[in-house]
Amino acid sequence: MLRLALVAALMFAPFETAVPLHAGGRVTADGRFGWPGVYFEGRFKGTSVTVSVEAGEDHLAVLIDGVERAVLRKPGKVQRRFDGLADGEHVIRVEKLTESQSGYSRMIGVTTSGTPLAPPARARRVEFIGDSHSVGYGDTATVRDCTGAQVHDTTDTQLAFGPLLAKKWDADYRVIAFSGRGVARNYSGGNPGETLPVLYARAIPGEPAPAVQDGWQPQLIVINLGTNDFSTPVHEGEAWKDDAALHADYRAKYVAFVRKLQGANPAARFLLMGAPAFIADVRAVAAATGVTAVAVPQLEFTACHFHPSLKDQRLMAALVEDAARTLK
Repeated sequence: MLRLALVAALMFAPFETAVPLHAGGRVTADGRFGWPGVYFEGRFKGTSVTVSVEAGEDHLAVLIDGVERAVLRKPGKVQRRFDGLADGEHVIRVEKLTESQSGYSRMIGVTTSGTPLAPPARARRVEFIGDSHSVGYGDTATVRDCTGAQVHDTTDTQLAFGPLLAKKWDADYRVIAFSGRGVARNYSGGNPGETLPVLYARAIPGEPAPAVQDGWQPQLIVINLGTNDFSTPVHEGEAWKDDAALHADYRAKYVAFVRKLQGANPAARFLLMGAPAFIADVRAVAAATGVTAVAVPQLEFTACHFHPSLKDQRLMAALVEDAARTLK
């Protein structure tokens, strides 16, 4: 998948050897990625490694052997070399922290003066589909009143409930989530016709081109959608005459979305998360599709713009883990 990106990396570091990378999340053939939570992993034996990326507006964390060594925040092409490592085998990991609703970042490649090794392999695969709660919108913030820049800088998808749980399970994961989007209706009725089920098929969330089939077959799919459908009242001129009509449309569209996902992932089990305001709808959808609903209690919402805090994210991870144990 990343062959072209690795060629570009060698142009940056011509005396080093490309490290084969495993990409977690949707990544295009030329190394571009836009959905939250994307990560890249490689293994090598040696004392140095170089990471080359085109960062866009994203913040990208670089970890070596599980320890964060840098966060790349500078837009444009960035090359960062890490020297002085113990002479032995190492795991290099690059993680996307921030949300990019438009634009993208690109992995150019990872190179080493040592010996490249096969990337880590995992048997378990989990997909998380959702909105800002799954993105980890402003989750590291300690205040609710945030500017747009502060939301961007305090969002860490790797600390949201999905990646937290997947890492505990040592599972590969994808986060297909977009802040402000719902199943039938987006936040405050914005962007009609561009709900999460519509965006789901895209390779890059802000571009219309569809994702290519890459063999991804998760064993578990966790969906957390509905907050944006119901958090604001229906306005005059929207497609629903009243709240009851919106709830009915939400159920119908959600059932259709789950069934489409079931058709594409016949071996997957599903968990549908729902907050108190719409858990009855989620339970109805779960019953209609033969899957499991997970009730999310009232959270403290002390992060940016009344979003889940890190404590809330840990609570949701625990709820999903408990529910997953009941699946057969």
